[in-house]
Amino acid sequence: MNFWSNQRVLVTGGAGFLGGHVVYKLREKRCAAVFAPLRSEFDLRDQDQVVRLYRETQPTLIIHLAAIVGGIGANRERPAEFFYDNLMMGAHLLHQAWRSGVPKFVAIGTICAYPNHTPVPFKEEKLWDGYPEETNAPYGLAKKMLLVQSQAYRDQYGYNSIFLLPVNLYGPGDNFDPASSHVIPAIVRKCLEAKASSAPEMVCWGDGTATREFLYVEDCAEAIVLAAECYEGAEPVNIGSGFEISIRDVTMLVADLCEFKGRIAWDRSKPNGQPRRCLDTSRAAALFGFRATTKLREGLSRTIEWYAGARMLL
Repeated sequence: MNFWSNQRVLVTGGAGFLGGHVVYKLREKRCAAVFAPLRSEFDLRDQDQVVRLYRETQPTLIIHLAAIVGGIGANRERPAEFFYDNLMMGAHLLHQAWRSGVPKFVAIGTICAYPNHTPVPFKEEKLWDGYPEETNAPYGLAKKMLLVQSQAYRDQYGYNSIFLLPVNLYGPGDNFDPASSHVIPAIVRKCLEAKASSAPEMVCWGDGTATREFLYVEDCAEAIVLAAECYEGAEPVNIGSGFEISIRDVTMLVADLCEFKGRIAWDRSKPNGQPRRCLDTSRAAALFGFRATTKLREGLSRTIEWYAGARMLL
């Protein structure tokens, strides 16, 4: 508590899905101040606006969560936007944090930074062993540059910047827009809409054989706050649940929880994305004591309940 009581924490993307949960946990810690600026207030791609943001908030700790993100479809349609926006935000925020004398910077990367055929479970030392899966490589590489920048500033300036690699997140408050959502919210929405319309089937992308690891958003927020307080190393750290499941199996689980009785069809003309994703999470456990606690079925139930309730308000 002594650590947090003196901290003025700036959370970029603090109004977003993960950011909202991080801000909530920080306020529970009774920080001296927590700032979560809106995108409409500061364009983080603009260096001058980043300078203004730091001048107005005077942070002692920055957690950089802001990102332009989306599922496979959005990554294929907007690769240049995903690359440029994420690269510029990270570069300006970290550089100006160092220039302004902010004591610590927490950079949030992505599992999309890993090579396409990384041996499972993904170990942090394998990050540079190949090129990322092509559909999300521009996004993954832009976020990966935060690791390069973080280590370079540590080497040259002794700057205290850390880099975390969260796996695929899900939970209440996620993005359920079919044009840009990730796999779990996309499946939840399809299931509930198919059930509501008594559709005989719902169609999912790919063939269902690709595997993923999913982390409940509240667990990820807890990991970030723990790392911000306790970790000061140069090495990247995976943040995940350590549990791998196929897209086919998670789709069947969501359908069961939604009580959708129709057929699940697979559109094999659509891409699967990276063949497998599952993290080695031992480094996070060893360095700052993080272990995920929310089981997938429990987290999915909460997510479905939240979205079903939100739909009733529309």
